[in-house]
Amino acid sequence: MRNEALVGYLLHQRPYQEKRALYYLFSQKHGVVHGIGKKGAPLFMPLQLFATGKRDLKTFSQIHITSQSATSIDIAEEYETATTLESVPYKNITGQNQYSALYLNEILWRLLPAEYPMPVLWQYYQDSLHQLRHSLSAIELRICLRQFEYYLFKELGFTLTFTHDSIQDTIEPECSYYFLPDAGFMPVLQSNIQSEELGSSTEKTVFMGVDIIKMADLGITQTTLNNWSKLHRYMIDHLLDYQPLQSRLLWQQQRRYQ
Repeated sequence: MRNEALVGYLLHQRPYQEKRALYYLFSQKHGVVHGIGKKGAPLFMPLQLFATGKRDLKTFSQIHITSQSATSIDIAEEYETATTLESVPYKNITGQNQYSALYLNEILWRLLPAEYPMPVLWQYYQDSLHQLRHSLSAIELRICLRQFEYYLFKELGFTLTFTHDSIQDTIEPECSYYFLPDAGFMPVLQSNIQSEELGSSTEKTVFMGVDIIKMADLGITQTTLNNWSKLHRYMIDHLLDYQPLQSRLLWQQQRRYQ
């Protein structure tokens, strides 16, 4: 990249020298881009900047907050309409919704490969942040997160099958199934035969066939939400090699002290 204009959202940052920071930018054009820029860029705001460098770590300059409409068009043409970091035209995400936004950021910067374009997922992320700027009930908040996780898995190439189990038999309503991230839904009767494949973290991940069928028929709704949450949690933990999420720990601490 040579002074290339990018638009995106900051996922993560770390201090780098006295006045600069190491940024992980989720860009509309190039996916996650790593770069170094002046401290002060905010989370959850649509940013536009210029990136320079041929190596993995770019130099970010002229970081500005942009208008929502400018994120869908060529920012090189709209650069003059940008506002400075000192003039924030957005209501930022606060309260409990902020923990959810931090969670979205963390799973993205930890799971997405660098400089791999994912424009569809980028749009879903922007839409999710838009939802989180508003007051949401506990159910609405959970649905927002589960829907984003669903799109994330899809973009990462994980397509779950809800009609057939791991041995290609039809899911039966009265049967129960283990969920294995690398295999799908496995009939519980098979668990003794393949017990070596079941780690302690997955042994309790059991779904009833009737619930799996509802998930396939209804999607992510209030009726199926608990099962989707259980399924997605094990998918996320598997993809992260069961390493803890800091945003999840922060959320748990916040709830403990309420």
